[in-house]
Amino acid sequence: MSESEQERRRIRISVRTKILLVFLTLSTVALLLAGSLAFVQMDDVGRYALERSTDLGTRAMNDSTAALERNAEESLLRLAQDQAYISNIVFEQVIGDLEVMERYAATVMENPSMVRPRHFYLQDEEPADRRATSVLFLSPGIDAGLLSEERNAAGMMDDIFIPVSATNRHLAGVYVGTSSGMAMIYPWTTGLDATCDPRLRSWFVQANEGGGLVWSEPYVDLIGHGLMVTCSRPVYDPDRGWVWVVGADVTIETINQQIVGTQVGDRGYAMLIDQYGNVISRPGLTSGDMRWDESFVTENLLASENPDLVAVIGEMIAGETGVARAGFEDGERFIAYAPIRSVNWSVGVVMPVDEVLAPIRTTRESILQASEDTAAHISGQQDRMKTVFTGAFLALLVIVALLTLAVTRHITRPIEELQKGSEAIGRGDLGFKVNVETGDEFEDLAHSFNRMATELKEHIENLRRTTAEKERIAKELEIAKEIQQSILPESAPVLPGFDLAGFNLPAREVGGDFFDYIPVGEGCWGVEIADVSGKGVPAALFMALARTLVRASASQSLDPAGSILEANRYICMDSKTCMFVTLFYGILDTRKGTFSYVNAGHNPPLLFREGSSAAELLRGKGIALGIFDDIELELVELKLHPGDTVVFYTDGVTEATNEHEEEYGMGRLTALISGLLDRGAREIIDAIVEDVTAHAGSQPQFDDITLVVLKVG
Repeated sequence: MSESEQERRRIRISVRTKILLVFLTLSTVALLLAGSLAFVQMDDVGRYALERSTDLGTRAMNDSTAALERNAEESLLRLAQDQAYISNIVFEQVIGDLEVMERYAATVMENPSMVRPRHFYLQDEEPADRRATSVLFLSPGIDAGLLSEERNAAGMMDDIFIPVSATNRHLAGVYVGTSSGMAMIYPWTTGLDATCDPRLRSWFVQANEGGGLVWSEPYVDLIGHGLMVTCSRPVYDPDRGWVWVVGADVTIETINQQIVGTQVGDRGYAMLIDQYGNVISRPGLTSGDMRWDESFVTENLLASENPDLVAVIGEMIAGETGVARAGFEDGERFIAYAPIRSVNWSVGVVMPVDEVLAPIRTTRESILQASEDTAAHISGQQDRMKTVFTGAFLALLVIVALLTLAVTRHITRPIEELQKGSEAIGRGDLGFKVNVETGDEFEDLAHSFNRMATELKEHIENLRRTTAEKERIAKELEIAKEIQQSILPESAPVLPGFDLAGFNLPAREVGGDFFDYIPVGEGCWGVEIADVSGKGVPAALFMALARTLVRASASQSLDPAGSILEANRYICMDSKTCMFVTLFYGILDTRKGTFSYVNAGHNPPLLFREGSSAAELLRGKGIALGIFDDIELELVELKLHPGDTVVFYTDGVTEATNEHEEEYGMGRLTALISGLLDRGAREIIDAIVEDVTAHAGSQPQFDDITLVVLKVG
């Protein structure tokens, strides 16, 4: 063999190898080009998304700042107006009661026949019932026997003092003082200083000199009630020369806690000033250890060195309504104010500006964090897409090499068509069609290839829509769960002599069970547990409606039956579905140790008396709310004793089932609680939940679990 022939033989390359090299080269170049373009596009898309996210965050932050400040001012103004309206009603009631007493005193003076002999109690002779009579107080040097006619006439004021004091819980006391040196003070009390002369007190002097109704400035009470303001009015009998002054006391503590006792945020508060700028009430205003015969000088805000505050006080004493900012050493504060027309005073609601703007800072941090999270997410997605593309690139090269080696001897055009199709798929062109008409398996392969591309395109589109829908639903359910959990009380109120705790565990993301603690009066709290029919989102929405209506109806009433009947009417009025709610609601009076309740078709709570392991069921006639407009509820009053334990629950506890379809049951619940009576309320709840969970085992939770435990100390 010649040398030239040997050389040709050495450099000879088979057609299969040539096709393989050509296919590999073309595939590599095409994929690299597509990958480069894809990487550039991914970087551009990520940069654009990050810029848009940052821009939207900045605009949202600015808009939320302005809106929050505006909403805060409007809310404070509404709060001040509402507080002024409520205060005006209370003070008008005091004035109305005083006018009733003044007219009754005038009637006694004009009709001597109304006067009847009676026994007068001095402060050293205690009556059987202190609220059944007044105490007769005499100024130094006064002999009541010489003034028997006027004494007997003034003593008739008990007939009006008793009903007035009984119907107005804001009054600390009512009385009548005479210019002759006597005073009838209701209810009967002791501890009156014998050196005191009521005729020299401000409430007597101002009313006598002014000749009409007056409100005193705060002064130290003679009896020991601390700081006091008095509404007084004179009554005259010119024929007998009698001058009486009737008065009604309201303590500053009562004004602070029951009339203008508004807590705004963590550091906000409400205050009350008179027409001269004097502070009538504010948090922390007390007489300290001052005696009744020492002059208490209240703060006059017009004398402040703060020009912003003086300007606001000027608007307040002029009877204006508005909101202003005032600078103080510890920062700016909003002051919303509204007049109390009946007494010519003004209510002010004060709140630090930085407390209002605190959510703005939180929002700003959240937006910045969201932007950072978005950037990290986009970068991660880009890295994953690059990794996937690289893997796909390598896999496709291997596939091309194997296919070429297997079929290059029999395939030319079909392979080229299929390679075109594969390149189109690699570029993301799922609409590309391979056209092969060879009448053999290659034609079938081409048809399969085209069908695969079509189905892949449909699958990708369906997957995209399904994934987006699932993510949206999951996010909405997560938000709904957070909102519903925020509706329920975070903690139970601290009640002297009682231990109260509650717990809720929905079966799904959201549920229909709820419980609540509702303040309804001094020392009185409403305790509520309820179960809405159904589960999931519909039950959660109905639960929010029912809880809001029950709380609105019960928050100002000491009548459990009346509150729930009113709530039922509203629920029936607003509900357009066939859903209903079972509810147990009672009012705990911590002072009397009583619990008055109604049961609207709910599971009867369990009552364990001290020293007994047997459970009593707190039953009551009634049906679920939301079924009929007009229902009847049986009101039951229960006396609680130290050591008693009451367990409220929903059917998610007793009807919890295990893998053998066995319910937890009332028997097991009662037996468990009877062994836990020496524990605290929270410990009892934790033990019940743990036992119910252990009973269910691997069985998924079927219904919402809600518990409330009340223990008497």
